Amino acid sequence: MQQSTFLRVSGVSVRFGGINALTDVSLDVPQNRVTSVIGPNGAGKTTLFNAISGFYPVAEGSIRFQEHDLLAQPASRRAHLGISRTFQNLALFPGMSVLENIKLGVHPHLRAGLLAGMVYLGKARREEVEATARIDESVLDLLDIRPYRDKPVSGLPYGVLKRIELARALVMSPRLLMLDEPFAGMNHTEKGQMAAHIRRIIDTTDVTALLIDHHMESIMAMSDQVSVLNFGKVIASGTPDEIKRDKAVIDAYLGQD
Repeated sequence: MQQSTFLRVSGVSVRFGGINALTDVSLDVPQNRVTSVIGPNGAGKTTLFNAISGFYPVAEGSIRFQEHDLLAQPASRRAHLGISRTFQNLALFPGMSVLENIKLGVHPHLRAGLLAGMVYLGKARREEVEATARIDESVLDLLDIRPYRDKPVSGLPYGVLKRIELARALVMSPRLLMLDEPFAGMNHTEKGQMAAHIRRIIDTTDVTALLIDHHMESIMAMSDQVSVLNFGKVIASGTPDEIKRDKAVIDAYLGQD
């Protein structure tokens, strides 16, 4: 089956003063696959994510998401196009329940006005009910967090907290899910569980994933394709097996102690 490209990064360069953070970076993200971007610290991985998200200006090149020119869209609009993102650091509210934290992912998309949302009446109430139903039906079991639904976030295991944050990114059923170091801070068991959950999302839904991380074992086991950045440039792209055998990658990254 031919894979269609959901996201296409073409010749993108990002500069900060006289520093080239990205230089002529090109990357194709096929639909309903896991695409990973790896590279040493400072290689430009987070810069690439911030350029796609709209947080950093692009000096040259283009970024297209399906039929949309992302560089013509503000960051807020990109979320409404179906792009959702997690960040390296947890941004959960410990005094709120798991369900309440996940529902925060819905609020930027609610159509009811601010006043209606504050008093929880009319359309705002209906949207809240619909959001709760969506979470119950499609998110909790997918990420194995139903047992924690009504518990406060405070005190839960770190690996569970990372899945809660992932659930919040999934609640609006994004088409493209961008994962910024989803394995950061986890122990070996938690990394394996997270990798399995990400793979399950891709295999059982219409979501496409683009992620950056440093944990090679998880990335190579779960990814369909991998691109490697070094000093802001793409030095290799291919399947995990191809990347493992690439001499430039071994010299720049995989061969480092």
